[in-house]
Amino acid sequence: MTSVQDALKRQEIELPSWAFGNSGTRFKVFAQPGVPRSPEEKIADAAVVHRFTGVAPSVALHIPWDKVDDYAELSAYAKEQGVRLGAINSNVFQDDDYKLGSVTNPDPRVRRKATDHLLECVDIMDATGSRDLKLWFSDGTNYPGQDDIQDRQDRLATALREVYDRLGDDQRMLLEYKLFEPAFYTTDVPDWGTSYAHCLELGPKATVCIDTGHHAPGTNIEFIVAFLLRVKKLGAFDFNSRFYADDDLMVGSADPFQLFRIMSEIVRGDALDPDRGIAFMLDQCHNIEVKIPAIIRSVMNVQEATAKALLVDRSALKAAQLEGDVLEANAVLMDAYNTDVRPLLAELRESQGLDADPIAAYKRSGYFEQIVKDRADGQQAGWGA
Repeated sequence: MTSVQDALKRQEIELPSWAFGNSGTRFKVFAQPGVPRSPEEKIADAAVVHRFTGVAPSVALHIPWDKVDDYAELSAYAKEQGVRLGAINSNVFQDDDYKLGSVTNPDPRVRRKATDHLLECVDIMDATGSRDLKLWFSDGTNYPGQDDIQDRQDRLATALREVYDRLGDDQRMLLEYKLFEPAFYTTDVPDWGTSYAHCLELGPKATVCIDTGHHAPGTNIEFIVAFLLRVKKLGAFDFNSRFYADDDLMVGSADPFQLFRIMSEIVRGDALDPDRGIAFMLDQCHNIEVKIPAIIRSVMNVQEATAKALLVDRSALKAAQLEGDVLEANAVLMDAYNTDVRPLLAELRESQGLDADPIAAYKRSGYFEQIVKDRADGQQAGWGA
């Protein structure tokens, strides 16, 4: 158990600033009391999650939602709060110009505008000290014949190359993919294979980001994880859960066994340690649940899946696999998955000077009551800020 706890101590889970803001469905954004009004207040809330869990030391920003005049100052503020700024996420989907696409738009003026925004994000990375530029494109088409599919791939490759060449020596690009939505006929980066092909063409500083909600029903995500680990092209995760499509539910809530299987491949590939460079980030919308406890619970869900994956008897598993013992191999995995790891994690937290129950500790802290009072006025942050 000591080696399991040592591995868990080194685990890091990045928090998204936007998860602390108001969010909703296509039909309604739901306001909650105590929601941050500025990037600084989002960072303060993320720092609270880290203080109670001990494994969430970084906060991802979304531009322009988190735009400020001085990013070095924002980075210093995060450090004062006990966290650091992480990935910079671009936004080329919330502008009227992007109706027909951003970097793949048939209009060269729009493509230039979108690419310039991506380059701006690299400038922000320089100021914040961020390593990762997260790229997700809503670009696609709704109807056959609407645009030339191959031309759109050429435009995408051109934009990615320009941004890639702008990256510093210690910076990298994470190319996310999504099966569909908001484009319904073709999506320009619809799957891991498309992302991988572009990253391979670009070079070693380009890697694939897997959003666990961005797949067709029944997709074997752990196979994708294993393949990309093998070829050293897995750069990051956006963790969430889904029942139907990109539902952005709390990670591990819809299919905790899937999360375990994913983390089992991470452990098998010796990719859990932060030094391996895989960025594990939550990417969720807390529409109806209170935000900070939901994020704490999500962090705990990832910890629990990871602990179970670390408990897999790898020697016994390999022996059963080599002997062709199908039932025994499956049983080894299931024994680890069915283990109650909550006592182990409670003991780990207490050894780190943390409360064994982070959610209960947060509720006792009075932080929620304080921010509800302090943030009664002003404009709450949401999808547009």
